[in-house]
Amino acid sequence: MKLNLTALGIVNALGADAGTVAARLFHPIEGPWWQAGALTPRTDIVPGATLWVGAVADALPEVPAALHNYACRNNQLALAALLQMEAPIAAAINRYGAERIAVILGTSTSGMAEGEAGLKARQRDGVWPNGFAYSQQEPGNLALFVADLLALRGPAYTVHTACSSSGKAIASAQRLIRAGLCDAAIVGGADSLCGTTLHGFFALEALSQRPLNAFSANRDGTCIGEGAALFLLEPAPGPVALLGVGESSDAHHISAPEPEGRGARAAMNAALLAAGLAADAVGYVNLHGTGTKLNDAMEGRAVTAIFGADTPCSATKVLTGHTLGAAAATEAAFCWMALQRGLLPPHLWDGVAADDIPPLRLAMPGEELRGPRTMLSASYAFGGSNLALLLGAA
Repeated sequence: MKLNLTALGIVNALGADAGTVAARLFHPIEGPWWQAGALTPRTDIVPGATLWVGAVADALPEVPAALHNYACRNNQLALAALLQMEAPIAAAINRYGAERIAVILGTSTSGMAEGEAGLKARQRDGVWPNGFAYSQQEPGNLALFVADLLALRGPAYTVHTACSSSGKAIASAQRLIRAGLCDAAIVGGADSLCGTTLHGFFALEALSQRPLNAFSANRDGTCIGEGAALFLLEPAPGPVALLGVGESSDAHHISAPEPEGRGARAAMNAALLAAGLAADAVGYVNLHGTGTKLNDAMEGRAVTAIFGADTPCSATKVLTGHTLGAAAATEAAFCWMALQRGLLPPHLWDGVAADDIPPLRLAMPGEELRGPRTMLSASYAFGGSNLALLLGAA
């Protein structure tokens, strides 16, 4: 069964709609490479540290009062993306019925920021603040919020596999549809900034105190962002097809990747196999590209082992920050936009090649897609939870 990604809603530090995000993605601001993105420095998160983050500056819609127990920034991000898809979702409900549409979404932070603020208020005042509900921070509330908001009665659950969560949600929905358990699904993910995550990554020495600089000899860590990217996945005609999904779990280490990229290669090869395509049928690879020493080195080895040194690729987290549970869907969305525009997301960095990374064919600003109209986006999470999505122009 051929499944298409028929509609997209997206919000991140680049903007609050697909048009704005695409404009800044494909036509970055002129100037130093790091100014092209939307990362901003913060000194109020970790004492003594300057952390660059990709925060959403746009106003977000309020969660309806009837769903106040779901009220958190994470769900507001999802709602901002969802509102961009109102008409296609309404058409899908009319076409399939509310009981035949699933909601499978990914996140890692959920409403953790509201929990942090609630606890701080309780420590100060002795009582929880008005409006606080524990359910606001429950990890699984993202999919339930969307299902309740839209009165959908199909399967609804949230996937938590760290940085591959929203991609794994797409893979899960594909299986549900093919198994006949639903006819369509709202897929993707959302993640919001919170102190717990930033302190945790800082404690792991995984954060840079400079703008993210993926695949450079000068890379020294990642930068965290927030955002949401949601798709409608269905068998109806659409602009972009989900050609193949590949997953692997190498469980090499709780946080460090397997150095030679065996798990990453397994996921990418599985996506190619599922699509019935050879590596030379892929015209572009969106890299996970966290900017950390170990991940970029591993990924460079994995990508060149499969695609060689001539397939255009780029890492886009310098533009948005690493949106964690929303990252896989966000970067699939960049491929979705790229396939329709015939442009490649550029790789923005300081241009200093690293000795420990095999040479990659990094896309330049304004570069057109001249190869096959097929793109692969890969995500690698803590614990070795790896994912690859293969998209093509429908």
